[in-house]
Amino acid sequence: MTYAGDRIINDADSHLMELPDYLSAWADPKVRDRLPDLKAALMGQFDPDAYANRSGHSPDRVRELVALGDAITRGPKWHDALGAFSGTERSTALNLLGFQKQVIFSSFCARLIFDAVDDEIAYGASRAQNRAMADWCQGDSRLIGVAMVPLQDPVRALEQIEEAKRLGLGAVWISADAPGGRSPGHPNHDAIWASLVDGKLPFILHVGSAPLAVGDEWMNDGRPDTVSARGGAEVIGSKDLCAIHFASQRFISTLVLDGVFETHPNLKGGVIEIGAGWVPDMIRRLDHAVAIWSRSEPQLARMKRKPSQQIAEQMRFTPYPFEDVAQLVRESSPDLYMFSSDYPHAEGGRDPIGRFSKSVEPLSDVERHKFFASNFYGMCPSAG
Repeated sequence: MTYAGDRIINDADSHLMELPDYLSAWADPKVRDRLPDLKAALMGQFDPDAYANRSGHSPDRVRELVALGDAITRGPKWHDALGAFSGTERSTALNLLGFQKQVIFSSFCARLIFDAVDDEIAYGASRAQNRAMADWCQGDSRLIGVAMVPLQDPVRALEQIEEAKRLGLGAVWISADAPGGRSPGHPNHDAIWASLVDGKLPFILHVGSAPLAVGDEWMNDGRPDTVSARGGAEVIGSKDLCAIHFASQRFISTLVLDGVFETHPNLKGGVIEIGAGWVPDMIRRLDHAVAIWSRSEPQLARMKRKPSQQIAEQMRFTPYPFEDVAQLVRESSPDLYMFSSDYPHAEGGRDPIGRFSKSVEPLSDVERHKFFASNFYGMCPSAG
């Protein structure tokens, strides 16, 4: 018996745990010495030197982890988990999990790439990440590797999207910032959205697409410092939770209001590990915005589909395990939300299926199947 049991489940969010040479081993020689220090980013999460020159856990350790069977999610997390830094081991872990498909994100690279000091480093590091990701996922069609592509230089972005297609990657993680000081709906980006459609690649906004929403000054509350896991591998704190969706909401709303989804009706996107409680309100606001401002903003009057329809047809979101999925469905659409495990990050918990099963219990069988399985293909149509 697998962890999924007899349920059909697609996992929209999981991670590999990088080792210090994850980028450097795949970087072009001309940029290798200028790459961000991934080892420094890993410090505090684990001892990078303990995993130096390792391609996986020891055979004895693998046997211990495999013996967990369908309790695999209750086992070790982070780098200690089965399949944390070995693609071959992840295939074994996926056999125990029982998921049909699993999307793979890196854990520590996002802000190193999106905050790079110049474009040479940003695109050099993202190119290395994409090659490393493709190598990690090779050989198992269940694993959907996610490329990372900065958009500020449309020419370079297009080149990297085309390379992601050649590498066989299944989605493109982007920043939630205004690329190059432009709206994401700027005409300079039309070819980017068209290229994603051509490759059946969804764009992804994920934790790391924007800096943690609450800056350090907001953490200065005059109280003694407390132990917190905030930061690191996309781990957020309580104050971040209340604001972390702001950048993604702004980005998606701008795509709608600038007509990107209207112009590219086959463009797909996902907002992952940022929660979904904010989504129904965003949709309501977008419908109100178009209804109210159509007279003064002519591009809104030309829309053939309401924003709520565009979002339902082209976007997908992963709720946090503690959010009420049934309530989200009642307030919006059963087509919008997807299951995610966050394996092997600790935030996914020890029983994500159990927690989400309680949350979707009031839904119909068809709606529950959408959440656990079929809505996934609305984000990743090529995975079907």
